[in-house]
Amino acid sequence: MTEKTYWDTFKAESESVLNRIKALVHEGNVRRVIVKQSGRTVAEFPLTVGVVGAVVAPVLAAIGALVALLQDCTIEVERERQDSSRDEQEQTGRRA
Repeated sequence: MTEKTYWDTFKAESESVLNRIKALVHEGNVRRVIVKQSGRTVAEFPLTVGVVGAVVAPVLAAIGALVALLQDCTIEVERERQDSSRDEQEQTGRRA
């Protein structure tokens, strides 16, 4: 299984940002969250695979505080993407 990363970038808009990040973390493929303002990195939060709610809560609180204080900031989320064609080949090989 080949893992590649890609980035989701979105504009920080009040509490909708926290809901979106919670949903992404729940999917389980988030590696890192970066808060940027005017192209500069303000904060970076690495997240490991299998992060539980107790660990995510302080990160979400920090992101919420930054979004409330900063104006015109963006959120970048690094996510993992698995090579689905190889996964399909492996599964097909197991069935045969």
